Amino acid sequence: MAAFPSRRFLGLHLSDGIRPGNLVASMVMAFAATMIITFLPAAQPILLAGVLDGHGADQGRVVALLAAAAEIAMILTLPWYGALADRFGRRPVVVTGFALCGLSSLLFPYAGNVTVLVVLRVVFALGVAALNGMLATVAIDYVRDRSRSKSYGLIGLFSGLGAMVAVLGLVRLPSILERNLGEGSGGGVEAAADATRYSFLIVALITLAAAALMWFTLSRVRVDAASARIPLARLVREGLTLARDPGVALSYAASFVARADLSIVAAFLPLWVVVHAVREGDMTTAQALARGGIVVGVAQTVATFTAPLFGWLGDRLRRQDAVLVAQALAAAAYLSTLLVGDPLGSGIMVVAALIGLGEIAAIVTAGPLLAQQVPPAVRASAYGVQTLCGAVGILVISTVGGLLFDSWPAAPFAVAGVAGLLVVAFGLAVRRRIVPLPQELGAQLPEGGPELGAQGPGRP
Repeated sequence: MAAFPSRRFLGLHLSDGIRPGNLVASMVMAFAATMIITFLPAAQPILLAGVLDGHGADQGRVVALLAAAAEIAMILTLPWYGALADRFGRRPVVVTGFALCGLSSLLFPYAGNVTVLVVLRVVFALGVAALNGMLATVAIDYVRDRSRSKSYGLIGLFSGLGAMVAVLGLVRLPSILERNLGEGSGGGVEAAADATRYSFLIVALITLAAAALMWFTLSRVRVDAASARIPLARLVREGLTLARDPGVALSYAASFVARADLSIVAAFLPLWVVVHAVREGDMTTAQALARGGIVVGVAQTVATFTAPLFGWLGDRLRRQDAVLVAQALAAAAYLSTLLVGDPLGSGIMVVAALIGLGEIAAIVTAGPLLAQQVPPAVRASAYGVQTLCGAVGILVISTVGGLLFDSWPAAPFAVAGVAGLLVVAFGLAVRRRIVPLPQELGAQLPEGGPELGAQGPGRP
């Protein structure tokens, strides 16, 4: 890599060859990627009801099928996307991710049956997998080690803003367009279907425009030229075998819990409020839904605006200690739901704020720890595996918590809290064995020889 003068931008120390415009592009990528990733699940009921004429029972079955297909597609492809990014560069993978999301969004409203809808959902999931892996990788690539937690914090801030725009703005497009279209056509099913199609068209065009913007603004500088000569299968294998390093293993375990925490907030927090309201009979379903949205909004707003704070803190602690503090905070926040007797009371707002803090702390601290433990030549491969661990965590913790939810509504949060405590216990057991990989020793993948998971001083 060519040497460039060291620069600072927004308080971050930029890596060699990275310019301020590249860093701004990474934040735009985080904003746009999270916006489109958040939009589809939120707009999915509108798609089913407005275009496919789904009925209540059918929608539940279809949503479960779509979610399972998407998670399986992500689990199978995440490590390969990381290997592709190490082999061919980050920029082509990012552009491909946006293009797949944009293409599937464009075609979603024209799916005439469930089979086509599942295929398109898988295509969308392939795009999401590419973007999820690259968000973390680019955030690390573009700054020096001393600024990596702060970089993660800024990415978390812009990701949260993208999610807010999706929920507060893009999801309202169908209803806004339906009212306008209905004025001229008398309303009805056709106006609703047209509004949905136009809404998804707008989102698709935004996504494709983001793909084009990323092609011209993300850095073309290769992190490590050696990775271009390494077979893809070996890069995938390296990402997996790196887990023999205790620091990498802790980062993978933290991601397993942190990503599941994010899913639980979106899926089970509003559901808990709605179910309690229906059982107690104090609120209508519509009122309960609004209340649940406020609770989730509190959690996500706190998470969005405290992300830079945890990024700043993460650069002032040892990486493994930052992970332990974050996981302990997240576990305490989720277990605090056991103290909530009435999810419609004011106490739930305090718990929601704590959950938001714990959620973002866990996400922001896991990535920088991984960055200090892996060589640049296989960094994207390692982040692909880390994101894979997050996808598996969502599947496992959400499934277990969901099965227990009907008899114990606080179960998903308790499961997440216990999982966080297990990560803390593991981290305390290995924290003294975690030795950062010196850049000069980990800059390149050795030709032949042992796996990288066994490389570096102080490594088992």
